[in-house]
Amino acid sequence: MKNVPPDEELNFEPDEELGDVGAAQAKLKKLKDELAEVKAERQEYLDGWQRCKADSVNARKEMLANAERLGTRAKEDLIADIIPALDGFDIAASSPTWESMDAGWRSGIEQIRSQLLDALSRHGVERFGKVGQIVDHAVHETVEERDDVAGESGTVARILRYGYKMDGRVLRAAHVIVKK
Repeated sequence: MKNVPPDEELNFEPDEELGDVGAAQAKLKKLKDELAEVKAERQEYLDGWQRCKADSVNARKEMLANAERLGTRAKEDLIADIIPALDGFDIAASSPTWESMDAGWRSGIEQIRSQLLDALSRHGVERFGKVGQIVDHAVHETVEERDDVAGESGTVARILRYGYKMDGRVLRAAHVIVKK
C-alpha cells in the first residue's frame, strides 16, 4: 500500500469550492481508487505467499524422496559388501574338506552364516537360486550349459553363486550351470 503523507490524509470535511456533492463524489472516487489499489496489492501478496507455500511443500517432498533414495542406496551398498562374505561361507561349505572339519566348529560357522542370512531377510533381502528351477534370465546368469549333469533341459543344474533380491529388485543375479 502506498504511504500517504500526513498532509495528504483523507479529509472528510466538504470542500467549499466543489460543493457538498462534488466533494463527496471526489472523495468517493479517491477512496474507490485506493481500495482498488489495496485489493490489487493484497492479491499480489496472496499470490506470492501461495507460490512460496507450494514451493516449500514441493521442496519438502523432494527432500524426503531424496533422503529415502539415499537410505535405500546406502542399504544396498552395505548388502553388496556382505554378500561376498556369504559367498565365502558357501564356498567353504561346499569344499571336500568341510566334512572333515570338527563338527562343533562347522556348526559355529553355519550358525554365523544363518545369522547373516536372517539379518538380511529382516531387512527385505531375499536369497534365491535352487537346483531344478527353470532358468529365468531376469534372475539367473548362465555361466555354463552342460549335458553331463542331472535334471531336465533348461533347468538349473548347479548354483555357483546365489542371487539376492530386495523389494522385488535383483541386487545380484544367481550364477548357475544349466542342463543343456
